[in-house]
Amino acid sequence: MRQTPEPARPDLAAAVAALPPPPALPDDAALFLDVDGCLLPFAPRPDAVEVPPALVARLVALQTHLQGALALVSGRSIATLDQLFAPAVFTAAGLHGVERRRAGQALGAREVPPELARVRDAAMQLAHDHPGALVEDKGLAIGLHWRMAPEATKTATGAALRAFAAGALTGLPDYQLQPGDHVIELRPRHADKGSAILAFLDEAPFAGRVPVFAGDDLTDEPGFAAVEAHGGLSILVGDRPGSAARFRLASPAAVHRWLGVPATPPAPETPR
Repeated sequence: MRQTPEPARPDLAAAVAALPPPPALPDDAALFLDVDGCLLPFAPRPDAVEVPPALVARLVALQTHLQGALALVSGRSIATLDQLFAPAVFTAAGLHGVERRRAGQALGAREVPPELARVRDAAMQLAHDHPGALVEDKGLAIGLHWRMAPEATKTATGAALRAFAAGALTGLPDYQLQPGDHVIELRPRHADKGSAILAFLDEAPFAGRVPVFAGDDLTDEPGFAAVEAHGGLSILVGDRPGSAARFRLASPAAVHRWLGVPATPPAPETPR
């Protein structure tokens, strides 16, 4: 989930452009990868992203090469990650670190608070009243999207969804707002991507390796701090200013090239 950036100052934009590309992935890396905006380009709807088979195959190969030390670290739920990357199953942290599945373990079910279920139902009614609005049910989190709202009403729709989410917090004391690019999310406040990465680094097969994390969003900054604290590599994807990352890749396509994902050949032309 990409957060809406503030207008970049020329000095910050120049600093981002000056970040060097990352070195080749170390053989002893512990590799952590954000998904949306990093491995996958954004789509109008969260369920409209496409995962290239070549990407899945390369991640499986890297997982083997790194002796299992590869994990997806995403704002999506782990169940959704499994659907996207099927038939592969990766070690993962979901919902910005709220969920965490260790290698080879099943993800235990967590009960959705009744208060959140009521907020979800009310949000769906609100979305019904605003054309183009979308409620993304993540189980323990809810995303309210307005990317597809008509341009004439997009600003008003976004304001209505943000106001709704802010009001919903009064009944969800353990939750926080996570703003993004045409989205506002209600999610638990007790974890972030940095805490998830640090927990993985205390366990096999990640322990003792060089941590590497690539991500694009403000929600990835705790992850950058975590790997830097362990002498690792922090990689910003895109051109968001003000990041603490030390390296940069311009786009998901650049991430694919860095990871060694084979280029997808162009489709053959249909004979006339």
